Amino acid sequence: MQDYSGYGRPPMDDYGMTAPLPPMPPRPPRRRIGLLSYLAVAIAAGALGAGSVVALYHPASSTSAAPQPSTSAPTPLPSSAIPVPSSGGSGTSSSEQAIVNKVAPGLVIIDTTLQYNSEEAAGTGMVITSDGLVLTNNHVIEDSTSIKATDVGNGQTYTAKVLGYDVTGDIALIQLEGASGLRTIPVGDSAAVKSGDSVVAMGNAEGRSTIVPATGQVTAVNQTITAGDQGGSVSSETLHGMIQTNANIVSGDSGGPLANSAGKVIGMDTAGNGEGFSAQQSTAGFAIPIDTALSVVRQIGADQSSSTITIGYPPFMGIYIAKGSDSNPQDQAEQQSGNGFGGNGFGGFGGNGLGGNSGNQSCYTNNSNLAAPSTIASVSSGTLVIGTICGGPAAAVGMTAGSVITAVNGQAIGSPDDLTGVVSKFAPGETISVTWVSPSGQRTTSNLHLTAGPPQ
Repeated sequence: MQDYSGYGRPPMDDYGMTAPLPPMPPRPPRRRIGLLSYLAVAIAAGALGAGSVVALYHPASSTSAAPQPSTSAPTPLPSSAIPVPSSGGSGTSSSEQAIVNKVAPGLVIIDTTLQYNSEEAAGTGMVITSDGLVLTNNHVIEDSTSIKATDVGNGQTYTAKVLGYDVTGDIALIQLEGASGLRTIPVGDSAAVKSGDSVVAMGNAEGRSTIVPATGQVTAVNQTITAGDQGGSVSSETLHGMIQTNANIVSGDSGGPLANSAGKVIGMDTAGNGEGFSAQQSTAGFAIPIDTALSVVRQIGADQSSSTITIGYPPFMGIYIAKGSDSNPQDQAEQQSGNGFGGNGFGGFGGNGLGGNSGNQSCYTNNSNLAAPSTIASVSSGTLVIGTICGGPAAAVGMTAGSVITAVNGQAIGSPDDLTGVVSKFAPGETISVTWVSPSGQRTTSNLHLTAGPPQ
């Protein structure tokens, strides 16, 4: 069994004993939503979403590029720095507050800005090392251009950077910059979880910037679910091996802990059901087993990228595009005009919803007034550029809305999915050759320097 005592200290009272946290506020009622939904809280700052920005966007203003995420790969972490689940039993029954006192000081409240989607979001994270490695859901940090995390144990707020993420498993690892001496979560053994076990779910319920607990029982294990949200790049994902619980898990709990009666974390709150179910429908929340989550964390910490795991930030062109496999630019424009942006993309293509004026604006700082271009290059195949991001790589070489990208490094490009797949093979800092046709019909080939974009 690993000793976690060296990773941080809890608050102390005048007698040197661990000071209990104040009583938790009541949990908000569940709001039912038809399908299983991710549990981050999204707050629209303008019109929702906008196209897809394929590993292509980095923080920018209308006049100059804002600071971008570091393009350097994170330093591989020693395996000893990442906790291993302990196999201790659930122990005797404990009160809800006692469990909260053990777990909550190792949590963080996460607030993100999604500049290019005109949104902000909120979720939860779990501290796994005293120097600020934090485990959370990928959907909590996807599309984020800045991440702030407030540590429950010491009350301090830190800027966080993304070390890596697994979209298909909905797992992410972030680093709190300048953190030290943090309290960490006590890690349990999710392999030992069984139906009927008492559990307490915790998280930043409804984005109220406080940790709120919810008691319940495990109702099933090893469940396969499909969950998604209405914003961001990830519309839905199928997740396997999930722990099901009847604890009242709500929006904002994403990335928070599911703890057993011994006060050890056995899962990460990820999805729940909501409005549209019948009154007889039982409450259902789902958590990723902690063993599964930490296995991905170790791969990220060892700098082991794969077909599912991205290390650091993705490459960024700084364009909004549609999604899908249709290679006809006119169809892509019609799709955006008729249905809004689908928001499936990566590293610089992302968002959903249309708003604002039509026309070919020179560049955009966000998608609040992004609309289908009024003039489109007259070509039969390629990826339509819905808009370019001010200060981004594409805008820097003169690409505009209505342009159609036809090749990357000499390889023909058809649909938005084609472009996403090709660009994803490169890394921030690399240069690619891009061929496009402007709305006026001019064909141009330019070297485009990829920067670091929001995680996808």
